[in-house]
Amino acid sequence: MSLSGASERSVPATKIEITVSCRNLLDLDTFSKSDPMVVLYTQSRASQEWREFGRTEVIDNTLNPDFVRKFVLDYFFEEKQNLRFDVYNVDSRTNISKPDFLGQAFLALGEVIGGQGSRVERPLTGVPGKKCGTILLTAEELSNCRDIATMQLCANKLDKKDFFGKSDPFLVFYRSNEDGTTVKIDVYDWDRDGSHDFIGEFTTSYRELSKAQNQFTVYEVLNPRKKCKKKKYVNSGTVTLLSFSVDSEFTFVDYIKGGTQLNFTVAIDFTASNGNPLQPTSLHYMSPYQLSAYAMALKAVGEIIQDYDSDKLFPAYGFGAKLPPEGRISHQFPLNNNDEDPNCVGIEGVLESYFQSLRTVQLYGPTYFAPVINLVARAAAKISDGSQYYVLLIITDGVISDMTQTKEAIVSASSLPMSIIIVGVGPAMFEAMEELDGDDVRVSSRGRYAERDIVQFVPFRDYVDRSGNQVLSMARLAKDVLAEIPEQLLSYMRTRDIQPRPPPPANPRPTPAPEHP
Repeated sequence: MSLSGASERSVPATKIEITVSCRNLLDLDTFSKSDPMVVLYTQSRASQEWREFGRTEVIDNTLNPDFVRKFVLDYFFEEKQNLRFDVYNVDSRTNISKPDFLGQAFLALGEVIGGQGSRVERPLTGVPGKKCGTILLTAEELSNCRDIATMQLCANKLDKKDFFGKSDPFLVFYRSNEDGTTVKIDVYDWDRDGSHDFIGEFTTSYRELSKAQNQFTVYEVLNPRKKCKKKKYVNSGTVTLLSFSVDSEFTFVDYIKGGTQLNFTVAIDFTASNGNPLQPTSLHYMSPYQLSAYAMALKAVGEIIQDYDSDKLFPAYGFGAKLPPEGRISHQFPLNNNDEDPNCVGIEGVLESYFQSLRTVQLYGPTYFAPVINLVARAAAKISDGSQYYVLLIITDGVISDMTQTKEAIVSASSLPMSIIIVGVGPAMFEAMEELDGDDVRVSSRGRYAERDIVQFVPFRDYVDRSGNQVLSMARLAKDVLAEIPEQLLSYMRTRDIQPRPPPPANPRPTPAPEHP
């Protein structure tokens, strides 16, 4: 059983501690050096407003501070967590409420984690005509986030809630305190229609749970309403903790910090059912005012994954089109029209190549997935040491024409370091796609089942913000389609017994400029 709080937002993958240093800061003090402090701001996903998250201490008289106070952030792989670091000179001799601005840096939390050894250095900007120095950020995962608690419990004499037969009990765990020390457990009687009956509750703590390694612990299950109504009420049964153990497992951040790269590949549907790209009714229409659903899906997923790929080179393909000049039908043509090197530079490069392809190829058909899946699978099969993990994003508007071959390709790819994201755009019915998403039933082909669940399918229309906020639409889509990637990567590493490499040694910090008195 996993311990988690009930929240509309997804449970954070882990907590990350950010350490901050600066080098060669501006010197704004006349008789001494600057007294720097760093303020961290985070950005609200809904409003895009910047909010202060926290501050470092002030270090007196230095242009090269190494701050002791750290920032601890909840980390969500599937979200773009934008950060802004503002550096100030806080001179108590003048006015501490109006510090001097020394520069700022913008970046995403994923960029820090995805940097070599989870370290990045960024130039500070914002003071016109001045070199503001640099900021150095190091991400460290808090060690207790890798602990997996396993427990065995039994219950006795729970209140009977079912008219016919006994209760069907289950437990719900909550963390009651921010530090996770207190754990609240609710006991319910399960009902098929979802109207589960509350039996009672009890509380414990991590420390108390860990004692069960040596002795049984019995908890009284109490129903507050019954306790108030009945004077002779004792309890609604008991729950006994028989065993409790904690094991540490390698985490997604461990592998990223050890150098594992997410190799991102894009495949876009160029079949005729999308409509003429020159017409506003087309799903590929390039409006001067807003992105198409294809472009939004690509940007939403790509802008997050690119933080975990150091070279920012992304292979990008189209399928289902007739290519000039001879009109050959292709289901894996490079969007940049370069068969020797299909890589595009950054997500913006992928978008540019996609838009250019729309102007040159003829939308045709049919809708074949297997060729591009097998293309990426061949690349993934060459690197099985855990240094690369491949993520293929397929964006499509219609029903697959080669379902049998696609299932076979997925089953074969399930043994490789690879995940597949399929985003359906437009109004089509995508029921057949659900077969490929192995959450409920594992994909099979010719009697052979997929080794791992590697496919996530979603219809984009489920995530479109009704007010027309494209940023929010993209954030919602990315959150859902990327949520399974860390666990899919870990499942591959575990089945192959691949341990994360130790992070590379820290790069020597740049030599600071001499601090003349």
